[in-house]
Amino acid sequence: MRFRHPDGTAVHLGYCSNVHQAEDLDGVLAQLAGHAEPVRERLGVDRLGIGLWLARDVVTELVALPGELKRLRDELAARGLETVTLNAFPYAGFHREVVKKDVYLPDWADEARLSHTLDCARLLAALLPDDAARGSVSTLPLAWRTPWPPDRADTARRALDRLTAGLAEVEADTGRRIRVGFEPEPGCVVETTAQAVRELRGLDPERLGVCLDACHLAVQFEEPGAALRRLADGGLPVVKLQASCAVEAADPADPAAHAALRRLAEPRFLHQTRTATRQEAPDVRGVDDLPDALDGGLPTDTGPWRVHFHAPLHADPEPPLRTTADQLTQVLAGLLGGASADCDHIEVETYTWSVLPEPPTDLPGGIAAELAWARDRLTGLGLEEDHK
Repeated sequence: MRFRHPDGTAVHLGYCSNVHQAEDLDGVLAQLAGHAEPVRERLGVDRLGIGLWLARDVVTELVALPGELKRLRDELAARGLETVTLNAFPYAGFHREVVKKDVYLPDWADEARLSHTLDCARLLAALLPDDAARGSVSTLPLAWRTPWPPDRADTARRALDRLTAGLAEVEADTGRRIRVGFEPEPGCVVETTAQAVRELRGLDPERLGVCLDACHLAVQFEEPGAALRRLADGGLPVVKLQASCAVEAADPADPAAHAALRRLAEPRFLHQTRTATRQEAPDVRGVDDLPDALDGGLPTDTGPWRVHFHAPLHADPEPPLRTTADQLTQVLAGLLGGASADCDHIEVETYTWSVLPEPPTDLPGGIAAELAWARDRLTGLGLEEDHK
């Protein structure tokens, strides 16, 4: 879906396909037919944005075989779908039985990460709608925090310089500008906006910036307005917003909250958990996974817990848990509620539908409801839906 900001900027809204399992091109095409097109039909729109996640083997195939790339582009068009963004954070195997910290490999000290990201940028340049202003690719925030010795940090910084040069080459070859956004995430080298400014300041803002995940921002107890000002002051554009919600337990000592959280402690994904004291400048403490918190790794008497578990935007979790939808609403207002649009790519990224305690029987219906929730917030900020 597209919207028009009062300043004239076209703002794209879609959902990320990493919610679906596919490690080959036939699987990706089946996603479009079995999920993405039905989502579009549920919403009653002629055009739906889909942020593609393409596993490494799919990227390799599409780069090597132009005919297969054309097949993907034609299939998107035939089903009323468009792609302005790719999610290049997971490299492969995102729906294995156990993913956990493997999702951070390869990191930015590994040549494979640079090659993969530039391949994704070149593919996106070929998939972009003709009238799209630019494309975006999201990636991991350098690496998981350990081990990260100085030599690997130096290697990663040099890779970012090569990334900038590679993106300039893509634009020179194709005429399409692709920007890459580094996505702060709890537990990583860059987990907060302050760390993003520290680690990424000085990069070319025309090509590199931040992919801001609202769930991650909430888990770190960052106040949305202050976080956005920090990024702007640091010269880091928000290349893409991942519209997502964390799960919050207001009183983690409540046995009912503890039991509900226990049902979210599943084995596939990492669910970093944080708590913060209730004060103006909260003291944030955390553990790397929800079971660690439930087994005594976090105090239950200092403040609420927030969990890196991407909850559906439109629905409440099991009581007494709640989501951080209010924080997401504030992020949207901060980026798009002013005189200018400070982000033009919004991607609903609830990849955890399959690991909910009660997985949905109607996944397209759930995704459509999330997108409708986001659409209502955008129009409430004064954006107009573009039906052209």
